[in-house]
Amino acid sequence: MAKNIRIPTPLRKLTNNEEIVTVTSDTIGDSIVELQTRFPGIKERLVDDSGKVRRFVNIYVNEEDIRFLQNEATPLKDGDEISIIPAIAGG
Repeated sequence: MAKNIRIPTPLRKLTNNEEIVTVTSDTIGDSIVELQTRFPGIKERLVDDSGKVRRFVNIYVNEEDIRFLQNEATPLKDGDEISIIPAIAGG
């Protein structure tokens, strides 16, 4: 069984309008690399040059923010639901 990543609307143009993308990676970092392999250009929207998730991008594993887990090293197991949520600023 694989892991499902929920792609936010602003990034779906990079995933051929797929809302849910299945990955087989074992960590968040590896799943981002897997996404980049399948959908070129998505990685630069999610992580900075050092490989850290950008400040304005929130990633959750089963509703847990990876910043409170192990960030990019957060392990994944079969059946996990990963959500990518772009931060929204307002005034």
